[in-house]
Amino acid sequence: GLYRGPLHGIPYGLKDLFAVKGYKTTWGAMPYKDQVIDENAFVYTQLKKAGAVLCAKLTLGALAMGERWYGGFTRNPWNLEQGSSGSSAGSAAAVAAGLLPFAIGTETLGSIVSPSTRNGVTGLRPTFGTISRSGGMVLCWSLDKAGPISRSAEDNAIIYYYLKGTDGKDHGAVDHAFNFNPKRDVKKLRIAYAENYFSRLPKEAMEWGVLETFKSMGINVKPVTFPDSAAYPANFISVILGAEAAAAFDELTRSGRDSLLVRQDRFAWPTTFRAGRYIPAVEYINANRYRSRLSEKVQDFMKDYDVVIVPTFAGRQLAITNLTGNPAVCLPMGFTDKGLPQSITFIGRLYDEASILEAAKAYQEKTPHDNKHPEKFNR
Repeated sequence: GLYRGPLHGIPYGLKDLFAVKGYKTTWGAMPYKDQVIDENAFVYTQLKKAGAVLCAKLTLGALAMGERWYGGFTRNPWNLEQGSSGSSAGSAAAVAAGLLPFAIGTETLGSIVSPSTRNGVTGLRPTFGTISRSGGMVLCWSLDKAGPISRSAEDNAIIYYYLKGTDGKDHGAVDHAFNFNPKRDVKKLRIAYAENYFSRLPKEAMEWGVLETFKSMGINVKPVTFPDSAAYPANFISVILGAEAAAAFDELTRSGRDSLLVRQDRFAWPTTFRAGRYIPAVEYINANRYRSRLSEKVQDFMKDYDVVIVPTFAGRQLAITNLTGNPAVCLPMGFTDKGLPQSITFIGRLYDEASILEAAKAYQEKTPHDNKHPEKFNR
């Protein structure tokens, strides 16, 4: 047959909020457990053209929150008493357990980064709009993003090359160049670290070791102050997410079928969807105005750097970069004394996934963390 490239014949898994004709797409939620959508998601179509073989639809927290779904609780292969985090729970857990070489996840506010951290894998959250979301569940159309989860940055670069693009069905998606160079001299990259976040860490924190690894490569990692959102109302991301999610699942709320969702507490979707209906239009518009100002501030800051290294969950950078659409790659940086993986995050400029992946590849070539496997699945 015709060779289709490096993904030809490679098995993978797809987060079960992407539609595949003839198969259930449950969104991890009881009200949709028998749902079959007569459409193929863009990401599935792209990977099929590249020759990749879909082997599994993977669990997600119900309607893209957490790791609890209508069929149970997705667990962390490194510690089966612990959840895998979410909402790309099954995607990250399957890769960590060695069941699949890669999987596709999504992120609205941490759903690639968090499970990648918990499961000790490498997750790429691309620039907003670089991968069409057609055929995927809509939660928050101005924040939702799709991306690959695998063992290494180089694998993610290969997968992303075939994933990126648009089919004209997602009006938030655009085509763009991706010039990843696996042989790039990373000394030419302008790499910085967020001193305002690192300064809060104890001296023995693993994050400092990441900087030392780059210094050992002859790279001068510059201390910078990452623009945090303290100048703006702290809750404006919840206004945007709450309003858009409430609109996306308006019918579910009106019908009362949200009572079928597994989680029923003050932080669960039924409460969020109902609360979102009371957000005034003025507040939603003002939240997006704050978002625009914040994005201008971050893009102005990022123009001087190719890569900014941040502790994964420090400060407000996770919310900030999801709001601004900047890409990030989250990768393992070591293990706790209990053998649980920890991560570091590299943030990049809009549409420059290549630089953060090149920096991550260079780091992974100098460290063993991405090659480690959970003991129970290392046989």
